[in-house]
Amino acid sequence: MALNFLDIPAGARVALHMAIIILTIAIIGKIGVRLIDSLMRPERLPGAWDERRVNTLRGLARSLLKYTLYFIGGVMLLDELGVPTTSILAGAGILGLAVGFGAQNLVRDVITGFFILFEDQFAVGDYVTFSGVTGTVTEMGLRVTRVQSWTGEIHIIPNGKIEQVTNYSRGGMGVLLEVDVAYEVELDHAIEIINSVCHEMAQEKADQVIEEPQVLGVTELSPSGVTIQIFGKVNPMQQWGFARELRKRIKDAFDREGIEIPYPHRVIISKQGKGEENGPEAL
Repeated sequence: MALNFLDIPAGARVALHMAIIILTIAIIGKIGVRLIDSLMRPERLPGAWDERRVNTLRGLARSLLKYTLYFIGGVMLLDELGVPTTSILAGAGILGLAVGFGAQNLVRDVITGFFILFEDQFAVGDYVTFSGVTGTVTEMGLRVTRVQSWTGEIHIIPNGKIEQVTNYSRGGMGVLLEVDVAYEVELDHAIEIINSVCHEMAQEKADQVIEEPQVLGVTELSPSGVTIQIFGKVNPMQQWGFARELRKRIKDAFDREGIEIPYPHRVIISKQGKGEENGPEAL
């Protein structure tokens, strides 16, 4: 004997309807995410869109789709439970005004997120500093941005809290070094050695170097030595490793040429008894 759908108890019908709604929303969500991933590619978007900006826009589209489906599904589920959703939606203006005062931060987060995207302040994959956090942007959503520091921590920051951004992944990044030499060293000789090391390293790492490092001049006469400043430009995210290697090579070259790197000296004068010689002792 066939089972009539109307013979199913009301409670079971409501549960079945709710299950169908949840399943439908989940399926639409998966299809929508696949469509977003398929359509939002650099070659399919008009204008100049690099991979990082596309990844950021893709994340925002996913967030917008998710929140939209949550809202529609929530309204449909409330309707199945007998909640008068029509009157709720009709009073959305009054309710929106009341909720607006409590949702100011949410609105600010969303608006700031769109401005960050379209002003191209940063994108997924950029190495940035903002809100006291430094790391790589792993995800940018409609409300929050996730940043992973180099030690592995994930920082979740509301977009509205992002005020001043320092982006280390755009354009040529400066390599600024300062090297101290003793006063006894001939400066022209030391500068010649430093420039030679910089030129040699720039030739070896030509794929990283934008502007070959070279000596700018003497920047300080400190109590223990003379400070020589070096500056160059390399590709984004290469500046720290390049600077570490350059310091090592300059130190090795100084050792080979017998150029002294100054260090603090202290002279101690001790008083001796009668008949004993007094004199300074250098440490």
